[in-house]
Amino acid sequence: MIHMHITSWALGIILLIIAIILQKQGKAKPAKIVHMILRLDYLFILYTGGSLLGMYFSNIQMPMFAEVIVKGIAGIWLIAAMEMILIKSSKGKSTTSAWVQFVIALLIVLVLGFVRLPLGIDM
Repeated sequence: MIHMHITSWALGIILLIIAIILQKQGKAKPAKIVHMILRLDYLFILYTGGSLLGMYFSNIQMPMFAEVIVKGIAGIWLIAAMEMILIKSSKGKSTTSAWVQFVIALLIVLVLGFVRLPLGIDM
Protein backbone atom coordinates (compact mmCIF):
# COMPACT_ATOMS: atom_id res chain seq x y z
CA MET A 1 0.00 0.00 0.00
CA ILE A 2 2.89 2.36 0.72
CA HIS A 3 4.26 2.09 -2.79
CA MET A 4 0.80 2.75 -4.27
CA HIS A 5 0.51 5.84 -2.10
CA ILE A 6 3.93 7.15 -3.15
CA THR A 7 3.15 6.41 -6.80
CA SER A 8 -0.21 8.19 -6.58
CA TRP A 9 1.18 11.40 -5.12
CA ALA A 10 4.16 11.34 -7.51
CA LEU A 11 1.64 11.06 -10.35
CA GLY A 12 -0.31 13.92 -8.78
CA ILE A 13 2.73 16.20 -8.80
CA ILE A 14 3.50 15.26 -12.41
CA LEU A 15 -0.10 15.98 -13.44
CA LEU A 16 0.05 19.31 -11.58
CA ILE A 17 3.15 20.32 -13.54
CA ILE A 18 1.59 19.23 -16.85
CA ALA A 19 -1.62 21.17 -16.11
CA ILE A 20 0.36 24.31 -15.24
CA ILE A 21 2.43 24.04 -18.43
CA LEU A 22 -0.72 23.59 -20.54
CA GLN A 23 -2.34 26.62 -18.88
CA LYS A 24 0.77 28.73 -19.52
CA GLN A 25 0.69 27.72 -23.19
CA GLY A 26 -2.93 28.86 -23.45
CA LYS A 27 -4.34 25.37 -24.05
CA ALA A 28 -7.37 25.65 -21.80
CA LYS A 29 -9.23 22.49 -22.85
CA PRO A 30 -6.28 20.04 -22.45
CA ALA A 31 -5.38 21.75 -19.17
CA LYS A 32 -8.94 21.24 -17.94
CA ILE A 33 -8.80 17.55 -18.90
CA VAL A 34 -5.51 17.05 -17.04
CA HIS A 35 -6.99 18.94 -14.07
CA MET A 36 -9.96 16.54 -13.98
CA ILE A 37 -7.61 13.54 -14.14
CA LEU A 38 -5.64 15.09 -11.27
CA ARG A 39 -8.85 15.36 -9.26
CA LEU A 40 -9.42 11.62 -9.77
CA ASP A 41 -5.86 11.05 -8.59
CA TYR A 42 -6.67 13.04 -5.44
CA LEU A 43 -9.27 10.38 -4.62
CA PHE A 44 -6.69 7.64 -5.03
CA ILE A 45 -4.22 9.58 -2.87
CA LEU A 46 -6.87 9.96 -0.16
CA TYR A 47 -7.84 6.26 -0.36
CA THR A 48 -4.28 4.96 -0.07
CA GLY A 49 -3.45 7.53 2.62
CA GLY A 50 -6.51 6.50 4.59
CA SER A 51 -5.45 2.87 4.31
CA LEU A 52 -2.01 3.77 5.68
CA LEU A 53 -3.69 5.75 8.45
CA GLY A 54 -5.60 2.60 9.36
CA MET A 55 -2.33 0.67 9.54
CA TYR A 56 -0.96 3.21 12.01
CA PHE A 57 -4.15 3.27 14.09
CA SER A 58 -4.11 -0.51 14.50
CA ASN A 59 -0.84 -0.12 16.40
CA ILE A 60 -1.39 3.06 18.46
CA GLN A 61 1.56 4.63 20.27
CA MET A 62 0.96 8.15 21.56
CA PRO A 63 3.89 10.19 20.11
CA MET A 64 3.55 8.47 16.74
CA PHE A 65 -0.23 8.91 16.84
CA ALA A 66 0.13 12.71 16.92
CA GLU A 67 2.62 12.68 14.04
CA VAL A 68 0.30 10.53 11.95
CA ILE A 69 -2.55 12.99 12.52
CA VAL A 70 -0.30 15.94 11.57
CA LYS A 71 0.84 14.11 8.42
CA GLY A 72 -2.76 13.40 7.43
CA ILE A 73 -3.76 17.03 7.90
CA ALA A 74 -0.67 18.19 5.99
CA GLY A 75 -1.54 15.77 3.18
CA ILE A 76 -5.02 17.23 2.86
CA TRP A 77 -3.47 20.71 3.00
CA LEU A 78 -1.11 19.70 0.17
CA ILE A 79 -4.02 18.60 -2.01
CA ALA A 80 -5.83 21.87 -1.26
CA ALA A 81 -2.70 23.86 -2.18
CA MET A 82 -2.41 21.99 -5.49
CA GLU A 83 -6.02 22.78 -6.26
CA MET A 84 -5.55 26.46 -5.31
CA ILE A 85 -2.55 26.72 -7.62
CA LEU A 86 -4.50 25.42 -10.60
CA ILE A 87 -7.67 27.41 -9.93
CA LYS A 88 -5.86 30.69 -9.31
CA SER A 89 -3.61 30.28 -12.34
CA SER A 90 -6.61 29.51 -14.57
CA LYS A 91 -8.27 32.72 -13.38
CA GLY A 92 -5.08 34.73 -13.93
CA LYS A 93 -4.60 35.55 -10.25
CA SER A 94 -1.34 35.49 -8.29
CA THR A 95 -0.37 32.01 -7.10
CA THR A 96 2.49 32.98 -4.77
CA SER A 97 0.62 32.20 -1.55
CA ALA A 98 -0.57 28.86 -2.91
CA TRP A 99 2.98 27.91 -3.91
CA VAL A 100 4.29 28.82 -0.44
CA GLN A 101 1.60 26.64 1.13
CA PHE A 102 2.43 23.84 -1.31
CA VAL A 103 6.13 23.89 -0.39
CA ILE A 104 5.48 24.01 3.37
CA ALA A 105 2.92 21.19 3.27
CA LEU A 106 5.14 19.10 0.99
CA LEU A 107 8.10 19.46 3.34
CA ILE A 108 5.98 18.46 6.35
CA VAL A 109 4.59 15.43 4.53
CA LEU A 110 7.98 14.29 3.24
CA VAL A 111 9.78 14.71 6.58
CA LEU A 112 7.07 12.92 8.53
CA GLY A 113 6.57 10.22 5.91
CA PHE A 114 10.16 9.31 5.18
CA VAL A 115 12.10 10.37 8.29
CA ARG A 116 9.87 10.22 11.37
CA LEU A 117 7.22 7.56 10.82
CA PRO A 118 8.13 3.85 10.68
CA LEU A 119 6.15 2.89 7.55
CA GLY A 120 8.62 4.51 5.15
CA ILE A 121 9.61 3.35 1.71
CA ASP A 122 11.23 0.17 3.07
CA MET A 123 7.91 -1.52 3.90
